[in-house]
Formats: sequence, C-alpha cells, structure tokens
Amino acid sequence: MIRILIADDHRLVIDGIKLMLESVEDMLCVGEASNGKEALAMLEKVPADVLLLDINMPEMDGLECSRLVKTRFPKVKILVLSMLKEASLVKSMLRNGASGFLLKNAGKDEVMEAIRQVNEGKQAFSEQVLEAVMDSFSSKPAKPISNPFPKLSRREKQILQLIVEEKTTSEIAEELFISFGTVETHRRNILMKLNARNTAGLVKAAIDYGLLE
Repeated sequence: MIRILIADDHRLVIDGIKLMLESVEDMLCVGEASNGKEALAMLEKVPADVLLLDINMPEMDGLECSRLVKTRFPKVKILVLSMLKEASLVKSMLRNGASGFLLKNAGKDEVMEAIRQVNEGKQAFSEQVLEAVMDSFSSKPAKPISNPFPKLSRREKQILQLIVEEKTTSEIAEELFISFGTVETHRRNILMKLNARNTAGLVKAAIDYGLLE
C-alpha cells in the first residue's frame, strides 16, 4: 500500500485527489496539509511514502518544503502537482529532491501511474513539463521584461540572489552579517516590490525581470 500525503492550499484539489485514491486498491491517503509547514508537521507524525506537493502555497511554499523534506525525510518521494510549468521552477524542485512534476490538468490514470513510478524510485513528468524544460535548453536566453518596474536596492538584490540560491533566512543573515529580523524586513519589501506571494513567485519574477547576476 502506497501511503500518500497531499499538500495543496485548494480544498477542491485535495478532495478531488482523495476521491480518486478511494477507488485505487494500492494507495491510501494518510493525511492532508494546506501549506508546507503543515506538511512537515504531518510527516513528523504520520509515515508517508509519497508527498503530492503544490508549489504556490501560503506560509511555506513547495520550494522550501521540498528542500526541508529532502533533508528531514529523505525516504519520502516528492511528486509535484502544480499549475506552473516554468523550466526554472521545475529545475529548482528537482534540485530540492522532487522525483516527478505533473500539471494539474493531468488525468487520473496519469497521476496514479506517476505516484507508482516515483514510489519505485523512478521519475515522472507531464509531457508539457518535459517540453518546457527541453525548450529552456535549446532556446536563446529570454530578454528581461522591459515594463516599468520598481528598482531593488543593492542589499535587496543581494538577498534576492541568496533566496534564489535556496539559502534560509538564518544563512542569509550570517553571510551578510545582518540580523534575522533585517533579512525578514528586506524579504517582505522584495515580495511587495515584485508583487510575489512566496519564494516560487520571487524566483519567477527575478528571472522574468533579469534581476539575477
């Protein structure tokens, strides 16, 4: 029996996946979470084989959650289920330990087969996700978007770069010799300027607007 934990901030998605799992003999939903923090807390209490993980979530997004799952629960396989298919996000999730990446328009058979594959130590990707990643290798670097956009300060650019490199707030504070609270203040300002909700949004905006070194 494959034990599955679902992490998504949309109730409709969770209920839909649970309904699909009810008709599958070799799978069992052992828990649900509405963000990354809840998923980590659930994994502390309930053994799971596969984590079905969204990217855009409040409190803690899928990027940060996957990094921590890889560190704390290395035996748990991560299968991303998202509306996003940007190659940069796919690559980041893979670096953070994800074994598969499906889009939310995937059908029941595709999702069930992907769960089985990642549980067996294999990889599973939606065709559209693979195409996006392959295109990123073959296409010319995209020109930064030229729309009017708030400028980041030198310190904000430094912190944004470190966030994209998957550094924690504590690690950034130590590297830049500033306090934890100062980093959090800069982070909130960057989120506001880039109109982003979380780390995933920051990564996308940083790439779209050519803000990285």
